Amino acid sequence: MKNISRRVFLKLFGGGALATSAALAGCGGKSVGVRGAEEEYKSQVEPPVGKMTYRENPSTKTKVSLLGYGMMRLPTVRDTKGKNSDEIDQDMVNKLVDYAIEHGVNYFDTSPVYCQGKSEASTGIALHKYPREKYMVATKLSNFGDSSRQASMEMYHNSMKELQVDYIDYYLLHAIGGGGLENLHKRFIDNGMLDFLLAEREAGRIRNLGFSYHGDVAVFDYLLENHDKYKWDFVQIELNYLDWDYAKEINPDNTDARYLYGELEKRGIPAVVMEPLLGGRLSKLPQYLYNRLKQRDPEKSAASWAFRYAGTPEGVLTVLSGMTFMEHLKDNLLTYCPLTPVTEEDKEFLYGVAKEIVGLNNIPCNDCKYCMPCPYGIDIPAIFTHYNKCVNEGRIPSEIMEEEYVKRRREYLIGYDRSVPRMRQADHCIGCGHCINVKHCPQNIKIPQELMKIGDFVERLKRNPVVKHEETED
Repeated sequence: MKNISRRVFLKLFGGGALATSAALAGCGGKSVGVRGAEEEYKSQVEPPVGKMTYRENPSTKTKVSLLGYGMMRLPTVRDTKGKNSDEIDQDMVNKLVDYAIEHGVNYFDTSPVYCQGKSEASTGIALHKYPREKYMVATKLSNFGDSSRQASMEMYHNSMKELQVDYIDYYLLHAIGGGGLENLHKRFIDNGMLDFLLAEREAGRIRNLGFSYHGDVAVFDYLLENHDKYKWDFVQIELNYLDWDYAKEINPDNTDARYLYGELEKRGIPAVVMEPLLGGRLSKLPQYLYNRLKQRDPEKSAASWAFRYAGTPEGVLTVLSGMTFMEHLKDNLLTYCPLTPVTEEDKEFLYGVAKEIVGLNNIPCNDCKYCMPCPYGIDIPAIFTHYNKCVNEGRIPSEIMEEEYVKRRREYLIGYDRSVPRMRQADHCIGCGHCINVKHCPQNIKIPQELMKIGDFVERLKRNPVVKHEETED
């Protein structure tokens, strides 16, 4: 089990770094072990209109907003109205899209598998009232399960229907790399789909063709080596100040963003950036790292540092953000209206922060929900989110804590029950592998193994309410 080390524990708790504050829902107790954007939204000002930073697409010469709206984490009725429903709150989606367009956002990224298959339709409803030239929509061939030509063709045409468009501005082969070259050929080449999409681009029904990358770098290299044949208009990669040099430290199967971006830059291929916050992890930092950012610039949020970093390279066309709440959208608009690029000194500072984050040993879950729904009802992202939050807070129960163990144990178990209903917890995983066999995990997490580790860990906590010390003779 990835118990927090004594070194990290002392760093988090030593020297008065932590203070008492309101209870955090994830782990319970009174702590400010993690600080996120929510704390900073209280004094948030309105972003200016007409100040968006744009980048030019070298192929089409169109202007693309540097902030792209990722339609992966749309607000649900559960989020906005407190009701127990995962139904998308379409009224709130409409308000968010309206506000984004008013402030210059014109790139909207979705997929047939986002929001359990509901994202494209919701995106289409929100955008349809605007003139077609007012926005650009990106979607994907997400044929993870059935990659037959018939199923893939149906997915492509259904995207047009759900989005209510007759052409797609940016179309992607979704999540290449998982399963290696064999899977690439199965999903896109042997079934003739890549040739079909190239023809669709020629016919104008696809304006830009690219791919998103997760996994085996040999697949990334193969597609770029064949750039003269396919003429990729853009490539979507994960880029943030942690992944720039430490992607492999987080997961040996990942590829550092420095290499990915460098290969695109050599060929003049624009990069679309995904996961600038690593699923929110770079906005919810341990207190001592949060303080370090604030000391450098008290006016900048933790999230804005990550977004400024991701938007600084000139080869970046747009930076995607999954903005569930208006506060998220406004904070990102403040960052990109206009962008103040990070300096070389800023970069070195952020790389130092990244090195500290690597030492926390999180499960690298980005809350993308590709693994959902679980056929046995397990809430995989919520389980990992709770665990990671407690790691970041320095609140993972461990016998090295001695007198702290009982308190941390109670907080972990209570927070776990609050975050994840009992019947959806890790101990109900049977290891069927559905979560990784049907839809490839972008972070290459061995999900069943991690769930079983957490399940075993929780069971040990339940069996051991106190730390047992060996008796010694005087």
